[in-house]
Amino acid sequence: MAAGDKVDGARLAVEYEGYLRNELRVADSTAGTYVAEARRFGRWLDETDMAADLVNGTDIESYVASRSSSDPLSARTISRIFSSLRSFFAFLCIAGYRSDDPSRDVERPKIGRNLPEVLEVSEVEKFLDSIDLGTPYGVRDRTLFELIYSCGLRVSEAVELNLSQIFVKEGLIRVTGKGDKERLVPLGDEAESWLRRYLREARPQLLKGPSSNDKVFLNNRGEGLGRKGMWKRFRGIAARADVDGKIHTLRHSFATHLLHGGADLRSVQELLGHADISTTQIYTHLNQDDMARAHEAYHPRG
Repeated sequence: MAAGDKVDGARLAVEYEGYLRNELRVADSTAGTYVAEARRFGRWLDETDMAADLVNGTDIESYVASRSSSDPLSARTISRIFSSLRSFFAFLCIAGYRSDDPSRDVERPKIGRNLPEVLEVSEVEKFLDSIDLGTPYGVRDRTLFELIYSCGLRVSEAVELNLSQIFVKEGLIRVTGKGDKERLVPLGDEAESWLRRYLREARPQLLKGPSSNDKVFLNNRGEGLGRKGMWKRFRGIAARADVDGKIHTLRHSFATHLLHGGADLRSVQELLGHADISTTQIYTHLNQDDMARAHEAYHPRG
């Protein structure tokens, strides 16, 4: 492509989406966010009569400023826009539309890191112990949330968990995480015990007719329990237990309790399925906060 030749922005967005989904195999939510930003950026290029291969860092700053002109954007939103554009320009270089990446010349805003909410071990136990085990649904819920906490599962991973991914005898489950990346996670004695009970006693009662549904966790129609169903069950149990949190709080608690118990950061990264260890390092900040509070409370110079 000759320098300055206009390439249809819509076509670039289609090619970019194929690159994200087929080459990088990123999660659907990430691909959707990045492609939407690429399409918006393409429309801006068309409106300003700019060519994708001639855009520079100043132009990118102008685009972001135009996004903020009508409604001021938060630093986090602007940072997300820059992340999307950096991915898009990386694609343009790989696809041969550019030989350089102008987004690297633009400094994204620094944003504060919000520490994840974490439950104490006693709060996790209080939450789990408050589940009514008098019905198959209660046994299902006890197993579901025990598994999320004991294995550090994302909600999406629990939703998509199939029977073929469970190896009870080996004490393992095979989890499909973001980008369809698989990892093996040990069950632990408590989760294994509840999983055996659920599969033996409760799940057969939730099946409807000659169903061949392979999903581990089923709803009252014998279908796979969805996100909304899990969230609804969690909210009800949390309210009954007087515990404040979200389903993902159990995953955060899993990681934090491992580190508190002496697990190394690399092992926790593998168990969580984080691609980058810097994502896992946020849990070390939680430990540092605990240490700071302990120092302030108990040290004579605190």
